[in-house]
Amino acid sequence: MLGYKHNIMKKNIILSIISLSIVFLLSNCKKVLEKQDLGSFTEGQVYSDSTTATLSINYVYSQNQPGWFGNVGGLSGSVNALSDEQSGDNVFTRGTATIESVTDLGNSNTGGNYFKIRTINMFIRDINAGTLASDTKNRFASQAIFWRAFRYFELVKLYGGVPLVLAPLDAVGDEAKQAALLPRNTTSETFAQIVKDLDTCIKYLPSKWQNNADYGRITKGAALAFKGRVLLYWASPEFNPNNDITRWQTAYKANVDAIANLSANGFGLYNKWDYSMWTTEGSGGGSTPRNPEAVLTTQYNMSQTDIGQNNSTYPNSTVPRYIGTTGGSNLPTWEIAQAFPMKDGKDIGTSSKYQYNVNTFYKNRDPRFDQTIAYNGCNWPLLGNNSYRLWTYYYTRNNALTSTESAATLSGLYLRKGIDPTLTLTTFPNAGTDWQEIRYAEVLLNLAECAVEINNVGQGQEGYANLLALRKRAGLEAGTDGLYGLNAGMSKDQLITAIMKERQIELAFEGKRFWDLRRRKLLESTLNGKRRSGITIALKNTGSNTDYLLASRDAAANTDLDALYLNNFTVTTKTLDSYNINYQPGVYFFGIPTASIQSNSNIQQNNTWGGTFDPLK
Repeated sequence: MLGYKHNIMKKNIILSIISLSIVFLLSNCKKVLEKQDLGSFTEGQVYSDSTTATLSINYVYSQNQPGWFGNVGGLSGSVNALSDEQSGDNVFTRGTATIESVTDLGNSNTGGNYFKIRTINMFIRDINAGTLASDTKNRFASQAIFWRAFRYFELVKLYGGVPLVLAPLDAVGDEAKQAALLPRNTTSETFAQIVKDLDTCIKYLPSKWQNNADYGRITKGAALAFKGRVLLYWASPEFNPNNDITRWQTAYKANVDAIANLSANGFGLYNKWDYSMWTTEGSGGGSTPRNPEAVLTTQYNMSQTDIGQNNSTYPNSTVPRYIGTTGGSNLPTWEIAQAFPMKDGKDIGTSSKYQYNVNTFYKNRDPRFDQTIAYNGCNWPLLGNNSYRLWTYYYTRNNALTSTESAATLSGLYLRKGIDPTLTLTTFPNAGTDWQEIRYAEVLLNLAECAVEINNVGQGQEGYANLLALRKRAGLEAGTDGLYGLNAGMSKDQLITAIMKERQIELAFEGKRFWDLRRRKLLESTLNGKRRSGITIALKNTGSNTDYLLASRDAAANTDLDALYLNNFTVTTKTLDSYNINYQPGVYFFGIPTASIQSNSNIQQNNTWGGTFDPLK
């Protein structure tokens, strides 16, 4: 159940980890590590030398850092299709999930959460047993402790409390096997241990690493920000149905501390909201980030050699298939497109300045719309061509609609967020754009939500102030009242709704939407009974049976895209789902898989799935 491989001796595991570090990993500055022969190293030598200890902690990073959309394996790899951001058939939206549906607890010997936690615990034990100076040990150990907190948070937000293993258990023998059959800790105990681990990180990690080569390592600010996220979840309705205000107060304090540290050490909002917020990477000197938005990152590179290669698949899988090689995987719904307000910050249909017309749905929208959603006729710099325009319309041929694309988008839209316009046909498969697991914007939103929940609802307090900061950075119009489209004098509930809407827009397709709806217990009220939709854009007057606009469309769009739409296109919505979404009440705490219970008789099933374990304790 806990993922311990009983037939591998401890020393062999350690040396295998180091060997893998040498052969496959990059240093955090993305340089290829020099191969070394560690076959003759003893355990004590590995963890008593800062060079080999660095290789070992690099391995821990590589096993635990999230990829794009916050993907750390398991359920997190498919969260976009679990919300209103993207359509996709699955047992959760169908309402047919069982205890077998979420296997992140798992009993995998080599790839599961507990195998990775075991590797982390071994590092912590062995670095502390080495002969490095105490402050050096603490910095090494604290990085590993962060990733232990990270792994346990991934588990607790899925299931509630889980067995807490804080030291590597013996790997061989029947007695050792029995000792590994641990019961679940309560949910409150699990959260408390996560916070305790993060407090250790906060105590010993630097606010800045001295060497530029260490850019990307966990900082004190990143640990503070992650603690703020953890405590936000603990205070949210999923875990806090009785709304214990002290949890919100604790979460508020954690996020205040995170903002204070980050802002004092070169972090803050990036100066504009476009693709460069993702492509601006690395250290600007003295480990000060070139991109102040990037609080916690996973670094990628563009290497095409096996050793040291660590490419991001996000751009290639996201652009149209005829631009990259495997594209069209991340297709926004009409619902997420409609969520973006107008240019004055007012919701669609409520702006007195900008009238909304579905036939020119893109016009006068929040600037973040154009940087997130790619649509028919939009200017989308790609392949080094700043004038490139995307076309997704259909025309009639032989009495049937035919796409002008060689491979049509299912939803009528594409995701363009963070796509590097300089990538070429050759480099798309080997993109190096970093993933930002925590952006400064998220920390502001976390603080805003906590502030409002403790009734800091004044226009000069964090709830309003942080929303205004984000909307100003996005390029929305301030308006005569300086509120960037927000209503004055909002109540607590109205402000929470505004914050959740801002999270939906600002953090779209960053792996946050499903978790936000879930922790606020809004999945059923937001999605149930609905079907996600897309759009079909079709040429008018297509009796010619040809794509008559093909030769002139770019020039016409450059002259007047609005006129081109109104004179030549119809815009209609279409249903993407074949059934009404039907989230089950049990989705807020998933069931423990049968295999996990069979391999550990001390594991109790959640009471939301017929068991005796109460995930709210």
